[in-house]
Amino acid sequence: MARSNGLLRILGEARACTVCAEHLPLGPRPLLAAGMKARVLLIGQAPGRSAHESGIPWADRSGDRLRDWLGIDRDTFYDPNQVALLPMGFCYPGSGKQGDLQPRKECAPLWHPQVLPLLKKTRLTIYLGRYAVERNLGDRYGSLTAAAEAYEELLPDVVALPHPSPRNGMWTSKRPWFSEILLPMLRARVRESLS
Repeated sequence: MARSNGLLRILGEARACTVCAEHLPLGPRPLLAAGMKARVLLIGQAPGRSAHESGIPWADRSGDRLRDWLGIDRDTFYDPNQVALLPMGFCYPGSGKQGDLQPRKECAPLWHPQVLPLLKKTRLTIYLGRYAVERNLGDRYGSLTAAAEAYEELLPDVVALPHPSPRNGMWTSKRPWFSEILLPMLRARVRESLS
């Protein structure tokens, strides 16, 4: 019970965070979700503009694609006691010439060490996108592509995926193993983790 209260307290503090408010064009609106029983942990990049406006992460085409990759429905995805959503940056960072800016650098070092140790039931951690992969697997693999290609070595506990944005369609189309081998293995592992 104490761990549960600790997680609720830390999530409340994280959702009230204003550490980098002066750098956020739309102001802070931290978006994260986690429950004590979460079996799958998704560490993505940062919420997009639509997530900031709606307050619901992954409620867009990228989220639909991600849920398809994982083989789960919306109810399962948004149940924090099944799937924890802990991005590298909790707030929308703004946009640049080629899409959204990278996640703020303050967020993950500040909050991940406080939240992750409390997620004791996690069976599968999924790193989504370059920033999540570089921070968590970069020392070992160097790049998102190298980490994704190492799926046999990383599974059953970890997997690295590109961001599910439609912009990354070229990346997946150039790597048939992604759809033909990795995604079926990932779906099976997600089912096993959630059972």
